[in-house]
Amino acid sequence: MDRVLIFDTTLRDGEQSPGIALDVGEKLEIADQLARLGVDIIEAGFPIASDGDFEAVEAIAQSVKGPIIAGLSRTGFKDIDRAWEAVRHAERNRIHVFIATSEIHMRKKLRMTHDQVKAEVAAGVARAKSYTADIEYSPEDAFRSDAEFMVEVCQIAVDNGATTLNIPDTVGFGVPEDFGKLIAYVIDTVKGEYVVSTHCHNDLGLAVANSLAGVSNGARQVECAINGLGERAGNAALEEVVMALRTRADYFNGLETNIKTEELSLTSRMVSRLTGYPVQFNKAIVGRNAFAHEAGIHQHGVLEDPETYEIMDAGSVGQEAAQIVLGKHSGRHAFSDSMEKLGLHLQGDALNQAFVRFKELADRKVQITEADLEAIVAEELGTGVVHRFSIASFEFRGGTSATPSADVVLTDGGTKVEGHGEGNGMIDAAIAAIAEATGVRGTVNEFHVSSVTSGGDALGDVVLQLDADGVRASGRGVSTDVVEASARAYLAAVNKIVRLRDRTEVRERVVGP
Repeated sequence: MDRVLIFDTTLRDGEQSPGIALDVGEKLEIADQLARLGVDIIEAGFPIASDGDFEAVEAIAQSVKGPIIAGLSRTGFKDIDRAWEAVRHAERNRIHVFIATSEIHMRKKLRMTHDQVKAEVAAGVARAKSYTADIEYSPEDAFRSDAEFMVEVCQIAVDNGATTLNIPDTVGFGVPEDFGKLIAYVIDTVKGEYVVSTHCHNDLGLAVANSLAGVSNGARQVECAINGLGERAGNAALEEVVMALRTRADYFNGLETNIKTEELSLTSRMVSRLTGYPVQFNKAIVGRNAFAHEAGIHQHGVLEDPETYEIMDAGSVGQEAAQIVLGKHSGRHAFSDSMEKLGLHLQGDALNQAFVRFKELADRKVQITEADLEAIVAEELGTGVVHRFSIASFEFRGGTSATPSADVVLTDGGTKVEGHGEGNGMIDAAIAAIAEATGVRGTVNEFHVSSVTSGGDALGDVVLQLDADGVRASGRGVSTDVVEASARAYLAAVNKIVRLRDRTEVRERVVGP
């Protein structure tokens, strides 16, 4: 085969991550997206585990088209019958049968002899084969098993109808060289027509490396999960396996997958949202910083040619193009480029002075926004920064029996403006009231609350990020009342956006047609 099949187990092994409990609707939503992504097999669940799992697998089998729908099963007939009942409606179905072959599992968990395990495999696989032609067999804890016994069991599985042999590193004990050798040994030893698969766990951080070592040694199916979800430290991350094969096609002899890589980031975000498991910022491929650059040397290189520091096109995985993040590590080149994009053409002493002010601010603030840059330039040009709106008074109302609401009075120069708002909480209502008073309506994309000090009278420190009028600005507010702090943070962001918008209008009048 010149293609690697992608077997997605997000809905089975991934859901086994502590704290994840997806309902039928959520599983269907993810399964539909996995089909759009182009995975070859969806392991939809473990039907005998619970009625909810059975219902989810059955619903996915009935409605999701394209991928093979698989159900997991032990070798017992009740498990296999239940799995078949769940997947039988799929246009293409698979029963995935497993039983352990390692000494510790057989002795401590199964309490079975070698001969009993072999008999279980023969009977279980044959039973599954009576239902469907597509049977996968996994010798659980294969990597820690006696290799000769494990392949003997695999041969029994193939002889009884298994068409896929999955070799799991169930506890993440393997290292790439040894795991690759095991895959090669299975292929060389077990006779028949079958596809070899990998299922690697990440306990040592080697799940993706081991999976790719398996591919290099002949495996043509990889079992993986979105965002690397799964038991303990998780499974091989689907997005990393796919992009490694694509980006290093030279090393993997042009092997391809059926994955539509532009859907990777969207799929990652959906799974994160529905499972409640956040994606680390520096996560490969789909993390928010995967294509972000702050170091000055890197920024300079990327501005000249993205390939200086990027081995993938961000758009190819559904991410935004290379992001130049201004911070304390940024250099003059990135600073000047950002100014040019804002229409602020600084040269000579003005640029030098603005860059010094930028560095001073960057030492106090993690990330610099466009509004911050505008404010820096405004100060260096002698115009100063004057907040257009300030709070004169406010009143917030909330409780369990009424819709939260807020009334604010702001000063706009010497004029008072008022606003009223309602929301799903007092903070939401306060934001709505300020939006009405100022006429600036946008979307709050980031919202962080922290305590400045300890104790019941601690100051609440709110930092938020507002997108409005095509401009993004941050705001910060501090108060012993978190609602007030939130209102002040939102108003601070509004003032930055108004200031930048007004300045842009002036520039357009000066240089416009």
